Amino acid sequence: MVRIALVEDEDMYAQTLQGFLHAYEKEKGAEFSIVRFCDGDEIAENYTGDFDLILMDIQMRFMDGYSAAKKIREMDEQVLIMFITNMTDYAIRGYEVDALDYILKPVTYYTFARKLERALSRISRDEEKVIALKVKEGVRKVRVKDILYVETLGHDLIYHLGGRREEEIRLRGKMQSAEEELEGCGFFRINRGYLVSLNAVEGIENGCAVIGGERLVISGARKQAFMDALAEYLTL
Repeated sequence: MVRIALVEDEDMYAQTLQGFLHAYEKEKGAEFSIVRFCDGDEIAENYTGDFDLILMDIQMRFMDGYSAAKKIREMDEQVLIMFITNMTDYAIRGYEVDALDYILKPVTYYTFARKLERALSRISRDEEKVIALKVKEGVRKVRVKDILYVETLGHDLIYHLGGRREEEIRLRGKMQSAEEELEGCGFFRINRGYLVSLNAVEGIENGCAVIGGERLVISGARKQAFMDALAEYLTL
């Protein structure tokens, strides 16, 4: 199921676009979960990271689509954004926030369906496990394959990331919740303080797992199970 946010302050256009989405579902056998927002601030201020695609009007009363998209991009690099506008100049600015495309009003079903098809093919191509982390600023979407390891420190969790962006994300939480969310994704708890990605293990040295240049101690009680899990993972 594709999760779509429709951000449109005009009821008439919102109803039209919802009708187009339902027509596309019937025509293509697709399945959408659609949530409508009446202004940019409604989606941006309490963004949850729950969407695959955002269809967003640019000109709205309280927060325009461009400003809302900038705020969303600070938290979510993966979600696809398509702008809906009656002014081409506004639409072109959308590329500054990595918008996939724009649709000019008045919207026809043919144009809408063609551009939606492009967005859905992009979602299908880029589909991979993503988790939403609740940080102090709101929410951050993280690709699971970018997580090197998770560390617990006091009442906080620290997600150590590699891949396209090397950084640490710190938030309140318990290691058990991280284990549950990453279950089945190739992670192993090597001691009370570290949950590591088996894919990120560079080697084993002196009872430590080497990950991202760091040496993380493997608990003696977990060492054999970890070695077995690592060997099985490497043969997949």
